[in-house]
Amino acid sequence: MRSYLLRRLPSALLVLFAASFLIFTILRLVPGDPATSLAGPDASPATVAAIRDRLGLDAPLLSQYAHWIGSLLTGDLGPSYAIGGEVSDLIGDGLGATTELTLAALLFVLVLGTAFGILGATSRSRWIRSAIRVTTTAALAVPPFVSGVLLVVLFAVVLGVLPPGGRVAFLDAPDLAAQYLLLPALCLALPSAAVLGRYLKDGIERALTEDYIRTATAAGVAPRRLLWRHALPNALPPVVTLLGMQTGHLLGGAVLVEAIFAWPGLGQLAEQGLQRRDYPVVQDLLLLLVAVFVVVQLLTDLVYAWLDPRIRWE
Repeated sequence: MRSYLLRRLPSALLVLFAASFLIFTILRLVPGDPATSLAGPDASPATVAAIRDRLGLDAPLLSQYAHWIGSLLTGDLGPSYAIGGEVSDLIGDGLGATTELTLAALLFVLVLGTAFGILGATSRSRWIRSAIRVTTTAALAVPPFVSGVLLVVLFAVVLGVLPPGGRVAFLDAPDLAAQYLLLPALCLALPSAAVLGRYLKDGIERALTEDYIRTATAAGVAPRRLLWRHALPNALPPVVTLLGMQTGHLLGGAVLVEAIFAWPGLGQLAEQGLQRRDYPVVQDLLLLLVAVFVVVQLLTDLVYAWLDPRIRWE
């Protein structure tokens, strides 16, 4: 397993390097000048030039890129241009909220996706299978900004049982924090849970048609044992890969869901940075998301190799 990990690390580092260069380049192509935004509409050209010099924006692009990478390697992310404060402090404040939302959504994905997959593949009730098919189709067809509004209208406005938005820290009031977390986590999790459920359902159905399952059934092995000890483990490897990909999608989708539910995470910080042309904040946030996605994919490959040892020797 260690040698397999060492073989995968160079490609992961190459992806991070390529992503950093693309992020830096694309942000510089976005119309607008942070120095002009900071100086205001009535500032003189001399004032704008002074701000550009102070921020290092008048240096060649390759020099700016090298300075940014050097700052990342040393852990000194520098100050924010427009929002104010240190970039590391801003990201640290929002990272906890986004991580909390993503982990809660991932828990929903695992619970709902597993239930959809197992019931859809093994239930003998046509109504249950039809209900699961309709639910997963709706979860995939309805975008999060629509399902989020519907959840707020139903549970916060009509029923009045959950708050419509905001956040309370778990350490301050765990029961109240769970109420604030429930709707955004469910909204974020629904599409990924539907995808996971469909993949798991197809995997279990394929496994149940294998010859060894028929032989075990003829030998009198209980259906529950066949499902949990044989069919489900054989259906897991592709599902684990899909789950790793969906984890990255959860991080990306958290930006939109945070805006809907006024969740004070990295999504709101990214929105502020983009509006104010705050290069250090935006580029560090984007590279952080790419790095998390790469790490998740690497861990997913390791779990896949552990479940299927043949992968390690290819």
